[in-house]
Amino acid sequence: MPPTRGDDVADRSAGDHRRNPRRRGEELENAILTAALEELAEVGYAGLTMERVAVRARTGKAALYRRWPGRAELVVDACAAHRLSEGDLPDTGALRTDVLALLRQLSARLAASQGDILRGLLTEVMHDPEFARLVRERVHTAGPGSIQVVLRRAVARGEIAPWVPASRRATVAIDLLRNHYLLHGAPIPEDVISEIMDEVYLPLLLAPRTAAPANGPADPA
Repeated sequence: MPPTRGDDVADRSAGDHRRNPRRRGEELENAILTAALEELAEVGYAGLTMERVAVRARTGKAALYRRWPGRAELVVDACAAHRLSEGDLPDTGALRTDVLALLRQLSARLAASQGDILRGLLTEVMHDPEFARLVRERVHTAGPGSIQVVLRRAVARGEIAPWVPASRRATVAIDLLRNHYLLHGAPIPEDVISEIMDEVYLPLLLAPRTAAPANGPADPA
């Protein structure tokens, strides 16, 4: 596809990166992913372009296209890369306090720019089937989620059954926290976090597995 006038302008702006130390590999990729998230927070998915991300990351547009074919792939990779890492997760020695600490961390992130990003992306997912597919494939399968890490620790301590982390029950606390944010905004009150944990999530994790139906596979719970 031949470059447009807008592309030429963006390339000239991004050309300023030549006066900065040359970045390669992981350093450059991290700068691009961070720039993509900052653009999402500022202009939303609808306003994000590869040109704007290149300018913000102080690199050439070609550096983006060598790694991602378009903005959809860039955005889902940026979101996946900036989730809580295993090293960020609380390890208090008990399931209840681990999950409470995690929910508080996620609540704090939703109160910051990540909450606005989440709202914008959910709108796009509803209207763009191809973008929705990418989110399902890349964000949800880009390694173990934070809650699964916490739950596997609980399995190792003998607090919950080994099948729980892979069950539908595993994400209920995160789903409820996200839904409360989408309906009521931030900050999420501490009593809401405690209720999610003590009235719904912990009893659900400790409940016996649902018996398999007589004419079908076992309930994934």
